[in-house]
Amino acid sequence: MKKDYLLLHLSVFIAGFTGVLGRLITLDSAILVWWRMAAAALLMWLFLVITKQLNNYKPNNLFQMGGVGMLLCLHWVFFYASIKASNVSIGVVCFSLVGFFTALLEPVINKHRFSGREFLFSLLTILGIYLIFQFDSRYRLGIALGVVSSALYALFAIVNQRVGKHYEAKNMLLWEMVGGLVGLTCLIPLYNMFIPVGRLYPVGMDYAYLAFMVVVCTIGLCLLQIIVLQKIPAFTVNLTYNLEPVYSIILSMFIFSEYKELNFSFCIGIALIIVSVILQTLSEIKKRSV
Repeated sequence: MKKDYLLLHLSVFIAGFTGVLGRLITLDSAILVWWRMAAAALLMWLFLVITKQLNNYKPNNLFQMGGVGMLLCLHWVFFYASIKASNVSIGVVCFSLVGFFTALLEPVINKHRFSGREFLFSLLTILGIYLIFQFDSRYRLGIALGVVSSALYALFAIVNQRVGKHYEAKNMLLWEMVGGLVGLTCLIPLYNMFIPVGRLYPVGMDYAYLAFMVVVCTIGLCLLQIIVLQKIPAFTVNLTYNLEPVYSIILSMFIFSEYKELNFSFCIGIALIIVSVILQTLSEIKKRSV
């Protein structure tokens, strides 16, 4: 059991690298995500073929899994765009809004009872984001992109949970990557009309960073999460992943010296977001113990 919890925290630490790598890689966010999904799809396909685990699905099943992958793809594009427009800390702080959007969207999609308590806790996150947004105009575009990113991830997580129960996890990961790749390939010409993507290919250290992102932070992380969820309750896993933004911010402070950019309003905003996460965690524990 101790080993399982070590693997859980290793997976959270790995997840913390994704924001850092998004800033290190010099490609536009859409092109970065295209390469990430293309390489991940190819490697997952090879893995499943070699291990003889590749399942056959009907076209409507592939379309369903691919549609979920497109939501993940759009989340990644906005997430990395947020980081490139501001910094890693802003991108991962905005990700904390996932709880707010989940509280709004899940009752509608899954026909659950609306939780006023969860909504009120999430409003603290909104206030924290507002403080950062209000007092530091440098980050406004990054925050706006980050808010869209968190809404897309909340929608992805809800839909992925509903769809995922019908498919084997590794095969679903493959077809999510393929669906996101196909969808993004169709969207890039339109995207380029409004935001010129610039260079289409990695250069220099981009190759090493992309390789690490694909092998470790995409395929490795997803497979590690599958292993962990087989041993540890999903509730515990979800609570532990609240540490992901903390790891990302600490890493960005060391790598990019972002502590020089963090002013008083940012710290107050961060504090409110942390309080929101703690209150939501305590509320969930109390609800589970009843």
